[in-house]
Amino acid sequence: MTATLTIELKPEVGQKLSELSARTRQSAAALAAEAVASYVERESHILDAIARGLADMKAGRLVPHDAAMDELDATIEFAAESK
Repeated sequence: MTATLTIELKPEVGQKLSELSARTRQSAAALAAEAVASYVERESHILDAIARGLADMKAGRLVPHDAAMDELDATIEFAAESK
């Protein structure tokens, strides 16, 4: 399924899109569609990760801050000593 979307761009964004279109020899519409697809994919992953985190929190699957920081500090110290 495809959909048509009309958007308003700030003049400077529209100009950059036109320049990018010319430089890449791709239509502005194709570049915009690629940009929207990338944005939707990235934001979907972020929202999925937040939902998983909230579910973990509600289920009590947490690590106390001090314990997490101790483990992180130990990892950093080990890495520094390994150089």
